[in-house]
Amino acid sequence: MSKINRREFIGKTTKTALATAAASTFSINVLGANERVVIGVAGIHGRGSWLAPEFAKRKDVHVKYLADPDSRLFPDRAKAIEEVGGGTPQCVQDFRRVLDDPEVQGLVSATPNHWHALSTVWACQAGKDVYVEKPTCHNIWEGRKMIEAARKYDRVVMCGMQNRSAQYCFDAIDYINSGKLGEIHFVRVMNSKPRGTVGHREDSTPPEGVDYDLWLGPAPNRPFNENRFHYAWNWFWDFGAGDITNDGCHQVDIARWVCGLKCPKSVYSSGGIQYFKDDQETPDTHSVIWDFDGVTMVYEQTLWTPYMHKMPIEDRDLDMLPQWAFSGTRFEIYGSKEFMYFERHGGGWQTFDADGQPTRTQHGNFANAEHMGNFIDCIRTRNKPNGDIEECHLSTSLCHYANASYRTGRKLTIDAATETFVNDDEANALLKREGREPFKMPEVV
Repeated sequence: MSKINRREFIGKTTKTALATAAASTFSINVLGANERVVIGVAGIHGRGSWLAPEFAKRKDVHVKYLADPDSRLFPDRAKAIEEVGGGTPQCVQDFRRVLDDPEVQGLVSATPNHWHALSTVWACQAGKDVYVEKPTCHNIWEGRKMIEAARKYDRVVMCGMQNRSAQYCFDAIDYINSGKLGEIHFVRVMNSKPRGTVGHREDSTPPEGVDYDLWLGPAPNRPFNENRFHYAWNWFWDFGAGDITNDGCHQVDIARWVCGLKCPKSVYSSGGIQYFKDDQETPDTHSVIWDFDGVTMVYEQTLWTPYMHKMPIEDRDLDMLPQWAFSGTRFEIYGSKEFMYFERHGGGWQTFDADGQPTRTQHGNFANAEHMGNFIDCIRTRNKPNGDIEECHLSTSLCHYANASYRTGRKLTIDAATETFVNDDEANALLKREGREPFKMPEVV
């Protein structure tokens, strides 16, 4: 990224980073109604349960709606908004009711992956701006439709890849562009940590209060199973795409971004369910090789290694570095002059010379507040957000290319112009699905 863009970033985030002070505990003691951005949050079980009160803390935001097919969540989630002074939100099962409200300006989509694209497209068509959680989409074709909708309806569509609002990432880009690392030809991305088993569960009847047909949405019709429901859907192909999109996409995105990479020429992926003996379909052990022009990027994932860890949340805003050898969410950049360790979510980065001596240490911060602030700021200014949908789509696509190679069991050649595989109908079939009525993504958005 150019230094001009970096200055633009600093200007935007300076206005918004400090706008997170909580309002009154008992009432919406904030800006006037016409000065606050009105939003709804769709998907409030996992990530959305955190995002909703964080947005509600802001003096310039009114969280008017919470939406989720599981109405059992409503009392606790509404209480969380009230406790930060956000008033009492309206709780609805179908987020389309949020889109029908002309007062709503933005939708935060923290739904399961299979709902990300359609919720975004529908919101754009309804004239709403969108903050959509990572990964951008369930498949590459859907991601392209999200971009088309954002541009056609002139909407701000931002992905929740928070590192794109972190100053230390911009500092790394400056360092790399200065030439101090030399030529970059190899990048190693890690996504390893311990994760528990999902076990085995039989199909059952949806719990009372759950609109399961709505939860399925565009996904294929499958019997209800707790192992394919809250959060555990990540490990099933119909709804998620494994940990490479659940968590690894953060590291993949930063690595691709700071190294200035776009679309790879080819991808090869292997691995399997090597450790867990349970119901999951996606790999617990996964390796990927993407070949770009002049650069090879590899991805390594183990979900059963107790000595590999994410950087603890409580350490992410401190001036401390992770224990690099056991940092399971780092990546490494191999330059012809220097080597760089990089940790996501505020963990910082460090470079070393040819003798293995540190040359620079850069601490960071976890840029959640800055990222959310940038979204709200862009709703007002109509500027393109730090985590614009098109850029984040390119990173999510790397993960989908990898999964297609894993599922077909072979190396695949990529046509960057069409975002498809060359002469491989089986692999290309994994890049799009028709969807389920009445939740089909239209060909023309």
